[in-house]
Amino acid sequence: MIDQTSNSSRAGAASGSNRLVEIDALRGVAALAVVLFHYTTHYARVFGADPPPSISVSGGHYGVNLFFIISGFVIFMTLDRTAKPMDFVVSRFSRLFPAYWVAIVMTFSLTHLLGLPGKLVDIGAAVGNLIMIHGLFRVPHVDGVYWTLEVELLFYCGMLALFRLRRLDSIHYVLLGLLAARLTYFVLEKAFGIDLSWTIYRLLILRHIPWFALGISIYLATRRREGESRRAPALTAACAIVTLLIAESVFVGMLAVILAGAVFLAATARLSPLRHAVFVWLGAISYPLYLLHENIGWSIQLRLQALGVPIDLTVVLAMATSLTLATALTHWVEQPAMRWIRARYRRRLALA
Repeated sequence: MIDQTSNSSRAGAASGSNRLVEIDALRGVAALAVVLFHYTTHYARVFGADPPPSISVSGGHYGVNLFFIISGFVIFMTLDRTAKPMDFVVSRFSRLFPAYWVAIVMTFSLTHLLGLPGKLVDIGAAVGNLIMIHGLFRVPHVDGVYWTLEVELLFYCGMLALFRLRRLDSIHYVLLGLLAARLTYFVLEKAFGIDLSWTIYRLLILRHIPWFALGISIYLATRRREGESRRAPALTAACAIVTLLIAESVFVGMLAVILAGAVFLAATARLSPLRHAVFVWLGAISYPLYLLHENIGWSIQLRLQALGVPIDLTVVLAMATSLTLATALTHWVEQPAMRWIRARYRRRLALA
């Protein structure tokens, strides 16, 4: 009996580990999709590449929506296992900000060195980017992808507020209320031409809340707690998809089903190919890759094209550069900074 219990515990731990590896690897796939979209379809659209790249990853930008689903899953899981609010704050700060600050410096420096017409910002704007929610104050982005970081940070703040108020157990009511607000904004605008407060819409991230709701629902549906009903997560997920069907399009609603299905499979450790070393590596560098790729890559592509390099080769070289820089940022900044900040926090707790 003891051996069987031990084996069962090890199997459960392995399953939990596998699902987190697969979730992280799926985030790497999402990052890669966004990168390919920016280097092919979006590059040709913005800079008028002639001829355009042979391959066009026109749907790659939906990787951002996959990011939001995964964030909903991971952030709720983190708070579900968090003892104190400051634990969460330190965890998220150490994960997000050191790599982000260095990415700002790298992007600002390299794009000014190589040139990027119409996309460069001055030093004042670059400093403003340091707070991550600079978009709320109309400060231009050092890199266009930073708009999603504001959304993520507002989501974190909202979830932390619920945690502090001890209302995480009411998350389904909160999400259903936000989804209803999203539909209210849509109906009033489309049917009656009434525009409600844009500030509230943005602060409550109503446009993106269905994607976060899907991630939270998937976590709660796959969380193993005896006697816990799966009806509430299923209802919330269904409402999120219906909201997207109505407020966005049938295509986006169906895409949500597919992306949520992929996250569900990863959350239940059923996407074993994602455990391959390449996908694990992509997952590990996904955040730095996302931070660094767009404007630096475009600067490289433009400079290479000016030298007569074929457009397809510029895509390959920009990709290779971004992957290299992201790997360096991960190993030399993100991971060491995260370990250092968290270690100092643990030491302060031990001395308190």
